[in-house]
Amino acid sequence: MKQDTALKLLKAGENVFLTGSAGAGKTYTLNQYIQYLKARKIPVAITASTGIAATHMNGMTIHTWAGIGIKDQLAENDLKRMKERKYLREHLEKVQVLIIDEISMLHAKQFNLVNQVLQYFKGSAEVFGGIQVVASGDFFQLPPVGKNDELNRDKFAFMSEAWVQAQFRVCYLSEQHRQSDSVLDQILNAIRRQAVSDAQIQTLINTKHQQHDTEIVTRLYTHNLDVDRINEQQLDTISQKTHRFDAVLEGNEKLLETLKSSVRCPEQLILKKGAKVMFVKNNFDLGYVNGSIGEVIGFIEDEELGMMPQVRLNDGSSIAVEAETWSIENEEGKVLASLTQIPLRLAWAITIHKSQGMTLESAEIDLARTFENGQGYVALSRLKSIEGLKLLDFNPQALVLDRLAVKADARFKELSDEAEQNFAELDLSKQHEAFIRRTGGITNPNEIARLEKKLQGQKRSYSSDTLAETQALYEADYDIEDIASERQLTKSTVINHLSKLAKAGSIDVERIRPEEDELEKVRKAYKKIQKRNQVDDLNDDGSVKLRPLVSETGLGYEKVRVALIFVA
Repeated sequence: MKQDTALKLLKAGENVFLTGSAGAGKTYTLNQYIQYLKARKIPVAITASTGIAATHMNGMTIHTWAGIGIKDQLAENDLKRMKERKYLREHLEKVQVLIIDEISMLHAKQFNLVNQVLQYFKGSAEVFGGIQVVASGDFFQLPPVGKNDELNRDKFAFMSEAWVQAQFRVCYLSEQHRQSDSVLDQILNAIRRQAVSDAQIQTLINTKHQQHDTEIVTRLYTHNLDVDRINEQQLDTISQKTHRFDAVLEGNEKLLETLKSSVRCPEQLILKKGAKVMFVKNNFDLGYVNGSIGEVIGFIEDEELGMMPQVRLNDGSSIAVEAETWSIENEEGKVLASLTQIPLRLAWAITIHKSQGMTLESAEIDLARTFENGQGYVALSRLKSIEGLKLLDFNPQALVLDRLAVKADARFKELSDEAEQNFAELDLSKQHEAFIRRTGGITNPNEIARLEKKLQGQKRSYSSDTLAETQALYEADYDIEDIASERQLTKSTVINHLSKLAKAGSIDVERIRPEEDELEKVRKAYKKIQKRNQVDDLNDDGSVKLRPLVSETGLGYEKVRVALIFVA
C-alpha cells in the first residue's frame, strides 16, 4: 500500500495496523498523521513499546503512558488507585487517538491491559474505550520478552483478545525508503518470504572481506558474553585513568537479584576517557534515551552529585551523566528494592536486541550463535546498504523467521491489498470531517492553516525554562513522582529542580519535608563526613558529596537528595 492511501484510512478514524518491511516509511507516515491531528487540535497520545522507539516518535513508552508499568494483570483496586493519580486521569480521559509504535515488542497481555485501562478511564465497554488506536510495527522484529515457557503465539499482540476486538484495518506499506541499494533490499524481502537463494547467502558471506573505519563501525552480537568480552578488550587498550562507579543496592535480596538481571548497567562500571558508551535509561530532559551512543570525554565533580562522566553524543551534544535509580515498589508505592548507578554501559559492541530501532551506516555482525528467530533479519535490516555490512560469522538458522509471524504477515498483505483496491480511489473526505467532529477537533480552514504552518518542520525541543515547568506542576500539588511521570524525567532530576527553586526562594518546599528522624540522620552524617575531611568525600567548596552520604545514612539517593534541600 502507498503512504497516501494509508494516510487516507488513518484520517477516517478507523483502528489501523501500519506495517511493512524495515525502512518502508512507517515512522514517517505516523509523523504525517500526528501533524494532521495536532493541526486540528485532536488529542493524540504518541507512545511506543520501547524507549528508543518512543523518542523516534517524540513520545513516551506505552507502559508509562497507560500506567501499567511491567504488570501483566490489573485488579479493580489497581485501577481505582490509578484513577486517583491526577496526571494519569487527565491524559487518559482526554485522549482521542492512541498511537503505539513497535507493537511487535509489546506483549499480548500488556496490549490487553491498555484496553482494560482505557475502558475503565473512559467509562466505556467499547474496545479501547471507543478511541482510535493506531498500532505500527513489523512482527519479523524480535518478539516481546516473556516467561521461559511461553511460545511466541502467547506473546504476539495480534494474538490478543484486544487485537481481535479492535478489528484493525491493515496498511502494509510497500515503498522502500531506508535501504539505498537494491541488493540488500532484495535479500531482506527474500528473508521475509523465507526464500533466500544460495547466491544471496554467498553475497552476505562475501562481506566478511569488506573493510570499515573502525572508529565508527558498530559490532552486533547475539550474546551478552561476546559483547562484554569485546568491550573489556577495547577498554584495556585505552591508556587513561580508570574511574570506577559502584551501584548502591538497597532492599529485599531476591528483588535486588531481579533488578540486577533487568537493569542493563553493570553493578561495577569501569570507565575511561575515550570509552564508547551506551545509555541504558531514558532522560528526555537531559537529551538521552535508552540506546543513545556516545563517548566519554572527561569526568567532572558536582557539589551534590559527586563524580560524573561527561559524554558526547553522536549528535555533538555533551551531557554530565548523574546516577539514576531503578526500583521495585509494592501496591502502596513503597520501595521494596532499589539499584542506583550511572546509567551507562560500554558500547563498542552491543546485542542485536539493543540495536532495534537504529539505522547504521556500517556494522560488523556475528550471526554464528543465533538463538531467537528473527535475529538475523533484525541485524541486517539496521543497515542502509550491503557495502556497510561485514558479516563476521554466519549460521543459516539466523535467517529463519517465526512461522506464525510468516503466516500472519502473508495475511496482513492480503488484507492490505484488499484495502488498497477498495479505498485508493475513493473519496473519504466526509468520513474525515465526521471523525474530526466526533473527536472535538477544529474544522476552520484558516485556523488549521495557521497551526500547520506553526507545526511545519517542528522538532522536539527541551524547554528553555525547564525549572518553570517543574515549578508549575509542583504548585498544582503534583508530588515528585507525578512530576517525573508527567515531564518524562527521573525523580532525581525533579528533586534537583526543586532544590534550585528552593534556593532561589521560588517555591515553598515544606510539603516535601522528610520525617525529622531522617533529616537528623543526614545532618549528623553531613557533619561527620565534613569533620573527617577526606578529599574523596568532599567537593571543592567543602560540601559533602552525595555518594558518601547515602552510604553513611542508608537512606537511598532520592531521600538524601530531598533531605539536602533542608540540611545543606
